[in-house]
Amino acid sequence: MTLNSVTLRDRFEQLRSNKLFETFVILVIVISALMIGAKTYPIPAAAAQVLRIMDVGITLFFLTEIIIRMVAEKNLKAFFSKGWNIFDFLIVTASLIPVDDSEAALLGRLLRVFRVLRLVSIIPELRILMNAFVSAIPRMGYVSLLMFIIFYIYAAMGSMFFSEINRELWGNITIAMLTLFRIATFEDWTDVMYETMAVHPLSWSFYLSFIFIVAFVFLNMMIGIVLETLQREHEQFSRDSGEGEAGEVHRINARTEEMEQRLIRMEAMLSRLAPATAQPSGAIPDTGRNSTK
Repeated sequence: MTLNSVTLRDRFEQLRSNKLFETFVILVIVISALMIGAKTYPIPAAAAQVLRIMDVGITLFFLTEIIIRMVAEKNLKAFFSKGWNIFDFLIVTASLIPVDDSEAALLGRLLRVFRVLRLVSIIPELRILMNAFVSAIPRMGYVSLLMFIIFYIYAAMGSMFFSEINRELWGNITIAMLTLFRIATFEDWTDVMYETMAVHPLSWSFYLSFIFIVAFVFLNMMIGIVLETLQREHEQFSRDSGEGEAGEVHRINARTEEMEQRLIRMEAMLSRLAPATAQPSGAIPDTGRNSTK
């Protein structure tokens, strides 16, 4: 790598890390989002022409910005090793699809909507939230599966007990599950309960037990999983950035490990020097060897 390329990479790296440049990128993304919303309203032809020109300018700016970030990295492998960089590259590349009257026009307009998601990759706090959400999905999936089992059991019971009362709500297990979802979201659930209580006075226990299990227990389990994952992501971000209590603990652990490695190397050096300086056990002392009788 020549000196000029190294200097250019250093300058691009400084530009990428500049807070003013990051703020300007965020401002451009917000303007792009507002333009997408403005195009959904009936606007004059002159304003539509201005929006098209601004769209081309924003696309070129995003292309320039992603090139700057690619050059600022040591190599392309380091750039594409980060998931958010791949996401930004795909969004910017997809924005190059023309939005004129063509077969790809609808796809191009649709992909431009996703440019708003670039705010997530630019703002660290949003990245933490998104990473926590993605990390929590597998654990939330098991909770959702158990919740589906509870829904299925209660829907089968509801269709057996209440189908003759109101077939629009309890006619089959599919409709019964939709009714239970309505009850879980507290959408006029008392009307459903009072309707069945007119025939089955003890049916209130069916609804209250379902609400307690689903709305209270499983919902709190979901919230607990998200909060735990979010806390873990915050600690990971603090360790990586060296900020906060987690960052301080990480620095102390790193320094302690470095000191331990130095002590191990010093002990190894001393163990190698010890045999050379030690006196052989079978050697005869020099004292008295040259003494006269």
